[in-house]
Amino acid sequence: MFSVLSYGRLVARAVIGGLSQTDSRDYSLVTASCGFGKGILKKGMCYGDDACFIARHKSADVLGVADGVGGWRDYGVDPSQFSGTLMKTCERLVKEGRFVPSNPVGVLTSSYYELLQNKVPLLGSSTACIVVLDRQSHRLHTANLGDSGFLVVREGEVVHRSDEQQHYFNTPFQLSIAPPEAEGAVLSDSPDAADSSSFDVELGDIILTATDGLFDNMPDYMILQELKKLKNTNYESIQQTARSIAEQAHVLAYDPNYMSPFAQFACDNGLNVRGGKPDDITVLLSIVAEYTN
Repeated sequence: MFSVLSYGRLVARAVIGGLSQTDSRDYSLVTASCGFGKGILKKGMCYGDDACFIARHKSADVLGVADGVGGWRDYGVDPSQFSGTLMKTCERLVKEGRFVPSNPVGVLTSSYYELLQNKVPLLGSSTACIVVLDRQSHRLHTANLGDSGFLVVREGEVVHRSDEQQHYFNTPFQLSIAPPEAEGAVLSDSPDAADSSSFDVELGDIILTATDGLFDNMPDYMILQELKKLKNTNYESIQQTARSIAEQAHVLAYDPNYMSPFAQFACDNGLNVRGGKPDDITVLLSIVAEYTN
């Protein structure tokens, strides 16, 4: 006959054993992308001056977005070259296994310094956001430099989000490579300045990673309304929802009567602004699922 204490221990072991079995499953991200560029669409995962990547390694799923600074166009430089090369380099480093899942800043740093050491000079600036899911630990590790960012949604509510990094209104933190004669005159931040975070995720969590073209035109409540339409965790459903979100942001960006988050932020800084903010828009929409080979 078992004592109450012995019975309690058996129950505890059963519960712990069940949790252990649940925790032993690897997680992964099912991700779709969509976006709009203000000008000509680029090849690959580039929308205007925005760029993104989605990569897998045996230990982690990694994705990122970058927003090339359009001001370089005034100096004859294509802003998409910097953001696109930065994201392609991040993707290659991940696929080669040259990263630590718990250190997304390291991915950004290694990629940036490769660009600095290129034999062919590459000029430009870009914001960047890197998101890494460690499959075994079920932890999401993030690094955000500037005003791109991410949301984590659970049961219809935002449970985590990135913080914007601005030097002053409409001037985000950014990685830069300037010509020698302009060094010191061009705004440039270190990858180490990126805001980092780590937290546990659950099966079914939704992770939305995007450039500021989305967040400047759609407040959280609108994004959440669109995410409610996501009924399945298959790629096709995720792709459809990502497109719906990007399309709505694109329409609002060109609405002169809409009080966008960007316009509200401008008003808070003493500027009389109304309407959406025409901009490149990149959306990566992910769902945390059980990993399958």
